[in-house]
Amino acid sequence: MNSFEGDTADTGAGPERERFLQPVAGGQRVTVMLAAFEGWNDAGEAASDSLRYLNKLWGGKKVASIDADEYYDFQFTRPTVRRNAAGERKIKWPSTRIYKASAPNSNVDVIFVQGTEPSYKWRAYTAELLVHAEALNVDYVVLVGALLADVPHSRPIPVSTSSDDAPLRERMNLEASQYEGPVGIVGVLSEVALLAGLPTVSLWAAVPHYVAQAPSPKAQLALLHRIEELLQVPLDTHELAEEADAWERGVDELATEDPEIAAYVRQLEEAKDTADLPEATGESIAREFERYLKRRGQDRP
Repeated sequence: MNSFEGDTADTGAGPERERFLQPVAGGQRVTVMLAAFEGWNDAGEAASDSLRYLNKLWGGKKVASIDADEYYDFQFTRPTVRRNAAGERKIKWPSTRIYKASAPNSNVDVIFVQGTEPSYKWRAYTAELLVHAEALNVDYVVLVGALLADVPHSRPIPVSTSSDDAPLRERMNLEASQYEGPVGIVGVLSEVALLAGLPTVSLWAAVPHYVAQAPSPKAQLALLHRIEELLQVPLDTHELAEEADAWERGVDELATEDPEIAAYVRQLEEAKDTADLPEATGESIAREFERYLKRRGQDRP
């Protein structure tokens, strides 16, 4: 994937947005489905890795899965063999796994959908996912993707937020996607969820195309920060932030060894810095300060 399916959508600047999750009566819980798929929609595996990080952080428990035989070409997405703790060989089949977790100190439950983009029957596949969403009382859907883009590794990773839900766009001051062209399973699921009446947004992180290999911790971190804002739940990302810093230093070192790459990175940096100058408002600073205060309050005894 090398172009936004929501390339004109919000990237964090602009008018203040209302919250994604609407207030509910005291004691009621809200359920959000977070979905990411390995493959075409997952540059640097940033999208799938970000949900794996969050699922592990919150101790998600597997509640369902989708049978792989119906949807995968095993010559393209091959099963793998691994050894368990006892040294026994075990085949691991491609699949879509569904986990449930509760965000700490909040009324938000999260359904994680993690798997590989299917090979066949996308309409049946997304319909089956929506059956699980209904059974798990999902109220909102957040689809997470990553794409390759002409962005410098040394600047904040852009995350685009888009939605085809007109009332949601108006409430959150988002723009409609202007993208036309091939789509992955993320785009198909977005339409299906919207037709089912579920408020849906899509997040896309832009991964520097010259360091496309996995992992991409800086893009993961950018996606998690956006998810943190949508769910209004503080996340402990200190470990991942350290990995992102180490990743950036490693790319810096590689760039210094290749004059052409170094010159190209400087060109991207200059273009990015010039484009960002008019956007130097206080909103992003205020948003970061609010995140800091929430984490600080969470750390207090």
